[in-house]
Amino acid sequence: MRKLTNIFAISIAALMLQGNAAPAVDPDNPTCPAEPNWSANTAMTLTPVEKDGAKILLAEGVIDAGLPDRLRKTLKENPDILEIWLRSPGGDARAGNEAGRIVRETSGAMITRVPAGWTCFSACNFVFMGGRARMIDKGGHFMVHMFTMTGNRNAIDYSVEMGTDSTVELIGEVEQESALLATEDNDFLIRMGVSRKLLTDIMYRQKAVKTEGSDQSTRRCLTREEAFKYNVTNIGG
Repeated sequence: MRKLTNIFAISIAALMLQGNAAPAVDPDNPTCPAEPNWSANTAMTLTPVEKDGAKILLAEGVIDAGLPDRLRKTLKENPDILEIWLRSPGGDARAGNEAGRIVRETSGAMITRVPAGWTCFSACNFVFMGGRARMIDKGGHFMVHMFTMTGNRNAIDYSVEMGTDSTVELIGEVEQESALLATEDNDFLIRMGVSRKLLTDIMYRQKAVKTEGSDQSTRRCLTREEAFKYNVTNIGG
């Protein structure tokens, strides 16, 4: 298969993205880099490029609600894309899930990859897991956290100002939405062939926000061994 025979050549190109110096470690999240390379693009850009005779899709930036439509269009216009290389700080959780399903629906053994030095965080995890073949290069970071629907602090602060009834209503909506998202995430992992234990053993054990105490971690970067254990990756990098 052309896609798999080109992996070695593309691996050489991916390694060139990695710098010589080891990245500084985040003191609050010691499994992760202090300055993740996940792109400053406020909406994920999709850029088809040629590397060593193969077409690669660079997917970089925040996952926004419009990503699934852009991704579907890009893959349709470029049926010869071999791999999708990802770096992202996350974003819209449901858009990430939908984008992952679009990747999985693409014909052939689409490869998703986190190249050396790049970071795929939060909703990006689910885009990555859409690949039938998945690879995290040595020096690449698959960063996870506890998924929560409480990111909109403005809405919460406003509800507090409005009074107890409004706050209780919002908290109920957040709890209901969080439970629904957890169910969707679980279903997604099953469909993608990733172990559900990734949620229970890793993701749900992370704190959503920093709390008092010595442990200030809210993020976790998988080791290469963990990535293979939970079938997040299924080919070597």
